[in-house]
Amino acid sequence: MRADRTEPAAGRSTAAFYTLLSVMFINMLGFGVVVPLLPFFAKSFHAGPLEIALIFSAYSMGSFFGEPFWGRLSDRIGRKPLLISTLIGNCLCYGLLAFAPNVWFAFFIRLFGGMAAGNGSVVQGYIADVTEPDDRAQYMARLGASYNIGFIVGPFIGGILASPGAGSIGFKIPLLVASSFGGLAALGVTLFVRESRQRRPAIVRVPRPWEMFGYAARHPVIGQLILLTFVVGVAFTGIESTFGLWAQHRFGWQPRDVGMVFGVTGAVSALSQFFVTGPLSRRYGEARMLAVGMAGTALCIGLQPLSDGRFLTYGLMALMAMFQSVAFPNSGALMSRSIDENNQGQIMGLNNASGAIARVVGPAAALQLFDSLNVNAPFFMGALIVAPAIFLALSAGRAALAEQREARAAA
Repeated sequence: MRADRTEPAAGRSTAAFYTLLSVMFINMLGFGVVVPLLPFFAKSFHAGPLEIALIFSAYSMGSFFGEPFWGRLSDRIGRKPLLISTLIGNCLCYGLLAFAPNVWFAFFIRLFGGMAAGNGSVVQGYIADVTEPDDRAQYMARLGASYNIGFIVGPFIGGILASPGAGSIGFKIPLLVASSFGGLAALGVTLFVRESRQRRPAIVRVPRPWEMFGYAARHPVIGQLILLTFVVGVAFTGIESTFGLWAQHRFGWQPRDVGMVFGVTGAVSALSQFFVTGPLSRRYGEARMLAVGMAGTALCIGLQPLSDGRFLTYGLMALMAMFQSVAFPNSGALMSRSIDENNQGQIMGLNNASGAIARVVGPAAALQLFDSLNVNAPFFMGALIVAPAIFLALSAGRAALAEQREARAAA
């Protein structure tokens, strides 16, 4: 039994997980409402490519600092208090954004929101607390599925409620709806989610962030997976931030059309994560499926500029979503096997921080390429930088297998 965590019975572990899943789904509804509308929201302030990139990336800039901090703190004082505080931060962020008078106010609200609400590492730490290592890829996939189901419904809500022709006022209702979802999720955690850890005694030394960063960078599994998270994050967020503008340029699509695409890809992701990822991981292994997911993602990104209409665009985006859904739960599961149980939140926070930096770099680079080079350039950039991630996945997988063999031999 782990000394610093509550070791629940199997039934309670399952109940705790699905309770958390439900409230995080509600929170993701708010995220899904807002993200596809951000480029159009920024343009309502007459923002140029740089300002659009900053609005899109500000939340991630804040998350770069927030994720490791909240993850490290949750290792020490428990997951539940941090889940509540970060969800309240999310609620406030969206509420204030609805009343932003200009693009720079919106930027600083998004920056603060990222710092206050970066709870991915806390959620992943909670899952690591209540699941066994062999089941972790399946549960990570189901967490991703709950996010994606939220992302199915959210864009539909945002697309229906938004009125781009009314300027920034036309985005007030969807932002306030997103804020209410964040508040509802915080209430759900308060009432229904059990704490998964015991408070760590004050005499137990918690590694400093720079010490943990050095350890992660040197680790043959963790370091490569963090790099993979960054590389793929740059590609994916670059495409995500420019897809609406690309579709508008190529096909004359409006926010509602873009919301439909995100809704379909969210449905494909959710179905894949509930019904495909777990069985494939158990049969073929986490490392192999991570590499397959990377290869499929690179191929779909590279082919997207060839789209000549709705059918192929939807198909390639859906396939990319499926391959991503196969890849990333396995990355999280592989990483969690290599992390000491006392530092799950902090290492997951570092991994999410690398993803946060990617969400700054990706949109900035993609929007610059879109504006100055070619509307298809973000897709070509994405394919070129995802392809090497295949080899990172294979290398990390080999290191993880060697680590597991050593652990079994030592036992």
